[in-house]
Amino acid sequence: MTSLSAAHDTPLAAPGRASLWFRVRRGAWGYVFVSPWVLLYLVFGLYPLALSFYLTFFDYSFVNPENRAFVGIGNWVQGITDPLYWRGIWNIVLNQAVFITLKNGIGLITAALLFRITWGARFFRTIYFLPVITSTVVLMTIGDNIASPGGPVQRWMIDAGILDQPVFWKTYDTLPMIVIALINTWKWFGISTVILLAGMYGIDPRLYEAAAVDGARGWDMFRRITLPMLRPQLFFLLVVDVINGLQMFTEVFSIGFSIYGGVNNQALTPVLYLYAQAFDRANVGYASTLGLLLAFLIAGLTALQFRFIRSDAD
Repeated sequence: MTSLSAAHDTPLAAPGRASLWFRVRRGAWGYVFVSPWVLLYLVFGLYPLALSFYLTFFDYSFVNPENRAFVGIGNWVQGITDPLYWRGIWNIVLNQAVFITLKNGIGLITAALLFRITWGARFFRTIYFLPVITSTVVLMTIGDNIASPGGPVQRWMIDAGILDQPVFWKTYDTLPMIVIALINTWKWFGISTVILLAGMYGIDPRLYEAAAVDGARGWDMFRRITLPMLRPQLFFLLVVDVINGLQMFTEVFSIGFSIYGGVNNQALTPVLYLYAQAFDRANVGYASTLGLLLAFLIAGLTALQFRFIRSDAD
């Protein structure tokens, strides 16, 4: 009786606390395996972000770190009003207007053609996807040589009477970003083709059968069934293209432009300008500000795109 009463008088652990401790013990190895990745994110992700935000309030150079001076929001005001930064944004807008239209338009047409063929579809999918897995530097160099004043494209255009003389397009105000968009279209349209083709295979064939019974034909089916059903895939491609476009860097370097995008900044991008501020002028505080402004711009545009697609769906 004594032992029973003693056991009865011993307080039991709270059910919630015991359950939590049991879950922690059961998932201990999970925490062990996840912890290195959390640590890496804190060291190489969160810490650099916090440090960049901190440096935006200082005139800081890694050449003379001891001469750091507090400037408040001066870097932010300068970044928002910097004409070269906004010239880079405008160049990207022009580039992406051409690139997104051509890349997704060609990808949509190619996907529609591949959707209708049965023999050789896998072979053609592979061929169209090869530029995607090819180095950006390699493809930009090839495209630069093809489009150069002495390249095959301009020679053919002169022979056909389209041009009177070679065009040195790198010196023009808008042509560099348009040519870069054309070369990038060649590289990336395979991504659009694969994603849109997968979306087409996911459309219920009974929709097409019902439309055919009602007398609909190819174009009507494509316009009223295929395109609306591909809206999620097209939206995904749009978001990814905008994010990647605003981070353009390698493409401009690969065809011989300086970090300032040429004499008249005709190929300048926000990331190139950020790079120039950090490593050419050693103005790390201002470069950090430009980087965060670009991050906020990307986040804002992405949020607007999500809001648009949700309102359109409602």
